Amino acid sequence: MDCPILAKVDLSPVQNLAYIRYTMESTTPSYPITERTQVRRRSTRGVYDKAQVHAILDEGFVCHVGFVNLIDGQPYVIPTAYARSGEQIYIHGSPASRVMGGGSRELDICLTVTLIDGLVLARSSFHTSINYRSVVVLGKARHVKDLTEKREALRLFTNHVIAGRWEQAKQPTDQELKATGVLALPLDEVSAKIRTGPPIDDEEDYALPVWGGVIPVVQTFGEPVSDDRVLAGIAPPRLNGTSRA
Repeated sequence: MDCPILAKVDLSPVQNLAYIRYTMESTTPSYPITERTQVRRRSTRGVYDKAQVHAILDEGFVCHVGFVNLIDGQPYVIPTAYARSGEQIYIHGSPASRVMGGGSRELDICLTVTLIDGLVLARSSFHTSINYRSVVVLGKARHVKDLTEKREALRLFTNHVIAGRWEQAKQPTDQELKATGVLALPLDEVSAKIRTGPPIDDEEDYALPVWGGVIPVVQTFGEPVSDDRVLAGIAPPRLNGTSRA
C-alpha cells in the first residue's frame, strides 16, 4: 500500500482493511449511511461503496425478502429470484404469493443477499466464524404492472441465471407476463458487510494443538445434464468454471 503515513505506523490487518475501505468509499460513489443502514456491530466490516454492493448483488442467485403481512401482522421471510438493473432490484414471484399479493400498494420490505466465501476455523469455538459478503436493502417495493417493464425485468431475471439465455430461449407471451409477479425496489437505503481473512484467536489459544485457518467455499458448475426431449444436435451451454457468463 503506497501511503507515507501508513509506512510509519504498524497497522493490524483489521485496521488496514478499514483504511482501504475508507479510501475507496471516499473516492468512489457510495450509498448514504442512514440510521437504519449503519453497520453497528463490527462497524469496520461495513461497506457502502456502490461498486462492491453491485458486485455482491450480481454474483448472488437468491435473495431473501422480509416483510410483514398487512392482513394479519405475521412477519415472513421469502427466498426468491432477483436481478439488478442499475440502482433498482427486480424481485420475481407469483401473483398469488404473500409478498406479491398486496395489490397495487407499495410494500415495506427488507431484502438480503449473502455469499459464503470460507469456513473460518479458530482454535476456540467462540471465535469460529464464516467469511462472507452480504447486502441489506431497505425500502418500499412497487408492483410492476406495465408489460414492457415487466418484460425487461424477466429478461434480467433470465440473463442473471445464465448470460445470454433470454436471447436463446423462447420469450414469454403477454399472458405469461400477466401471470408473473414482479416487484421493483430502489437501491436507496443500502449497506454491505464483509468478513475476510483468518480466524482471530485469543493470544493464549495460539499455543493449543488445534488447527486454525480458512477452508475456502467455492461455487462451481458441473457438467450439464440434458433432459430426454432435447433435439438432436443441440449442444448444452458451456459455463466457465465459477462464472455463469
